[in-house]
Amino acid sequence: MSTAKKFAGQTAVYGLSTIASRSLTFIMTSVYTRAYATAAYGIITIMYSYVSMTNAVLTFGMETTFFRYLNKHSDDKQRVYNNAFASVLAVTLLFLLFTLPFSNYLASFVDTSNTKRIAEKGIAVHSTLGTTHADFLKYIYLFMATVVVDAWCAIPFVKLRADGKPGRYGAIKLTSVLVFVALNLMFVYAVPFWLNHNYIGAGWISGWYTKGWVGYVFVSELSSSIITLFLLLPELLKIRFNLNRAMLVHMYGYSWPILIANLSYLVNENMDKILLGKLLPANSLRDVGIYGACCKIAVFLSIFINAFRLGAEPFFFNHAKNKNAGQTYARIMDYLIIAITLIFVGLIANIEILKYFIKGRNATETALFWSGLPVVPPLILGYVCLGVYMNLSVWYKLSDQTKYGLYISGIGALVTIVLNVIFIPKYSYMASAWVSLTAYTVMMILSYIWGQKNYPIPYNLKKNLTYIIISIILVYLSFYVFKRNIFAGNTLLILFAAYAFIMEGKQLKAIFKK
Repeated sequence: MSTAKKFAGQTAVYGLSTIASRSLTFIMTSVYTRAYATAAYGIITIMYSYVSMTNAVLTFGMETTFFRYLNKHSDDKQRVYNNAFASVLAVTLLFLLFTLPFSNYLASFVDTSNTKRIAEKGIAVHSTLGTTHADFLKYIYLFMATVVVDAWCAIPFVKLRADGKPGRYGAIKLTSVLVFVALNLMFVYAVPFWLNHNYIGAGWISGWYTKGWVGYVFVSELSSSIITLFLLLPELLKIRFNLNRAMLVHMYGYSWPILIANLSYLVNENMDKILLGKLLPANSLRDVGIYGACCKIAVFLSIFINAFRLGAEPFFFNHAKNKNAGQTYARIMDYLIIAITLIFVGLIANIEILKYFIKGRNATETALFWSGLPVVPPLILGYVCLGVYMNLSVWYKLSDQTKYGLYISGIGALVTIVLNVIFIPKYSYMASAWVSLTAYTVMMILSYIWGQKNYPIPYNLKKNLTYIIISIILVYLSFYVFKRNIFAGNTLLILFAAYAFIMEGKQLKAIFKK
């Protein structure tokens, strides 16, 4: 029980900081949907989708590799740290070298509204969007800088986790988000208020400020990343470019399948939004905005899964050599599934409250955003499968068979791309939601089957499936039969929680007692 208790403690600390940070970010969705047009929010969604995948490339899978090689070379931790950071630094410099000369082309590529072509024909840009090709070029420069700075922060953050400093980790993450939120609020509310009242400096501010410009979101992001880098200086100053070439080669060999796996996972997370912008013949940015906003309702389960990953990764590696490691991993899976299925049912039960976080600038745009709510149940169920998959993935990381992570995520990415290309033109963002669920389900099943063959862990399959199936039935009743009625949905949630407590009562009492 002590190992489970330690794991729960680590996850709780990471979870609190993650919950606080992601909740503030979620609140910003409400700010954006009220401040910008639906299509403009689509720009934010698409840009962040590209950035998420770029971040995976720049960190090159070195976060997981760092933990694995600390476990392998416990007597040479400093060299592992040096190698990991030097690897990321080299990749970021190569990234800048090969992307800066093509920034204009990249701006045209991500611009699904074709503002450059429209401008060349002498047609005015759509007034509700108010974005030109020059704006997209600025977005590209801002995000190039942001992803590079974030990559430089990645390994110092991993070192904090490895050193058992979740408090400092959480404090820096929270500070970064607070800066991001504060700057956004300043650009959206404070600066216009200042200008409207013609306070001191209003003339200077009006010379550079453009009301409603989406780029201020990205300026805020870069600023918070730079401050994060500054706060990580104590960790950065410990880096010595005293590398071990042999170890570095082995680390690259271990990490590149993880890179592909991470990238494939992010394809599953983000490619649907990118393809929506590319494949829809009209109103693509509007539909991306609707889908992206409704996806944010699933953020609460995403928060828990991310907190689990932050606590689980170092824990799993540290306890890999324990005699009862398999039983511990299986027990963690039991409680993970109970937790995520309860969150699944709880979110759908209260969706009529949560939807007010994605209210638009007016009644028409609010109705547009809320028209996308049917995507939420399949999206959250997809996150349930993702959470299970993340726990299952421990087997190929501990057994140094990261190629399987590549296979599984690659298949998931292929499912995402092919099915979205087939179904988006006909079903728009509803197709993307169901394809996301399909991809994560396939990944979960493949990981379980291959994992049991190569690194058997005694999971309680019957019990775990029971909780998942019950949660699906309750969500169907809550959303479709009871038409999202809050009281009916929460009654089902209470009954589900009572069932879980009765079934797990003895174990839960033992944990709470400790």
